[in-house]
Amino acid sequence: FTSVRLSNLKRHLKTHSAEKRYMCHLCPKAFRTATLLHNHVNTHTGTKPYKCSECDTAFVTRGELSRHRRYKHTLEKPFKCTLCEYCSVEASKMRRHIRSHTGERPYPCDLCTYASKDAYKLKRHMLTHTGEKRYECCFCQARFTQNGTMKIHMLQKHGENVPKHQCPHCSAFISRKSDLGVHLRNLHSYMEEALKCSACEAVFHERYAFLQHKKTHRGGKRFKCAQCSYTCNK
Repeated sequence: FTSVRLSNLKRHLKTHSAEKRYMCHLCPKAFRTATLLHNHVNTHTGTKPYKCSECDTAFVTRGELSRHRRYKHTLEKPFKCTLCEYCSVEASKMRRHIRSHTGERPYPCDLCTYASKDAYKLKRHMLTHTGEKRYECCFCQARFTQNGTMKIHMLQKHGENVPKHQCPHCSAFISRKSDLGVHLRNLHSYMEEALKCSACEAVFHERYAFLQHKKTHRGGKRFKCAQCSYTCNK
């Protein structure tokens, strides 16, 4: 990393530090920088200050807005591989792609010999050890460790009954495209007037985030860490 501004260098150096002194007042998480904390708090409140100038969508961070514009409007792919013709919208996807050339797998499993090119696949792999099945078939309530396995099950077992349209923001499957539009407007569109939680101080500008938050007040914090006193709702 290089920069002509000292302030940019200082900000970049914080990404290498393990110190996380910026604490969230709404959950146990902590962050290296005030900007990261601010973006995180916005996920609690539902605040989306970065609005797209070409459509009605809004985002929590400037990076999310930038990715949205590249995917939906400019179709720009600024990250180009030097070893093949692959190019990407996001730097993280380019880093994963480069590992397909180098063979690097920097995310090893602590319980077996598996190692992954990216952190997400490692998290998905860990479910095979814990036995957690977080994905549920909406027809027969069978549960699966991976979303892809659930989709294969739905196609094989339920055939023509499988809805054709999946919401890009949640796990809902919807039969008609027009109904998907209604779903997106009702649950995932940005609302100028915030919804306030009656059980705490949280506020939300998206109905889906508000409904998901309300579930956290049901039955207290049911999940407890076996190594310390931390408890949570999910």
